[in-house]
Amino acid sequence: SSIGSMFVTVDRESCAATGGCAQLCPDVFSIGADGIVVVTQASPNESLQPLVLDAADLCPTAAISVEF
Repeated sequence: SSIGSMFVTVDRESCAATGGCAQLCPDVFSIGADGIVVVTQASPNESLQPLVLDAADLCPTAAISVEF
């Protein structure tokens, strides 16, 4: 059951810098020098996609956007 390609972005203006996404999925999200999240892999492979969706769901400010 292939999900297909995914594109991940973060709205840095609304990011609350809780770091939950980087802890949950460090292959896709990292914390920048300014404390705000940076997407390190905008098109993660399918094995990472469930984690990315979890991170987006858990984001307190809904700063993570996922497109298919």
